[in-house]
Amino acid sequence: MCQYPLRGRHDLTNAPWAKLEPLLPLGKKPGRPPVHTKRHLIAGIRWRTRAGAPWRDVPERHGPWETVYGLFRRWQRDGTWHRIFEQLRVRADAEGLITWDVSVDSTIARAHQHAAGARRRGICRSSRQEVSSPSPTTTDSDAPGAG
Repeated sequence: MCQYPLRGRHDLTNAPWAKLEPLLPLGKKPGRPPVHTKRHLIAGIRWRTRAGAPWRDVPERHGPWETVYGLFRRWQRDGTWHRIFEQLRVRADAEGLITWDVSVDSTIARAHQHAAGARRRGICRSSRQEVSSPSPTTTDSDAPGAG
C-alpha cells in the first residue's frame, strides 16, 4: 500500500483508503505508470465537492485540475461512482452500520397548484373581453326613409 502524505485535515487516512482501494477499477493502459495516483486524484475530487469551488481551484497537491476533472467525469459517465457507492452501501448494511427507518408524514405533502383549484390560463374573468350588448332591433318605423 502506498504511503500518502496527509496534508489536509479532510484527506482520506489509510484505514478508509484500505476499504475504498479494492473497489476502484484497475488501470487499462500498459506502459509507464501514471504520474498522479488515484488516491491523489480522488482526494482532489473530494476537496472540490466539499468546497464547492470551481474545478480550476483544486489545489496542485492533488494534481492538475484537468486530470482530476477527467477522472471524475470519466467515472461518472461509465457508472463507476455508482458501482462504488452501491458496494460501500451493501458492505455498510452487512456490517449493521445503516439503519433503515422510513417515516412519512402526510401533513407535508402538497398538491400541485392545478389540483388545488388555481385558475387556469384563459379562464380568468379579468382577461376575458367584454361581450358587447346586441344592437337594438330596428322596426319599420325606425328604418331610414320610413315615413
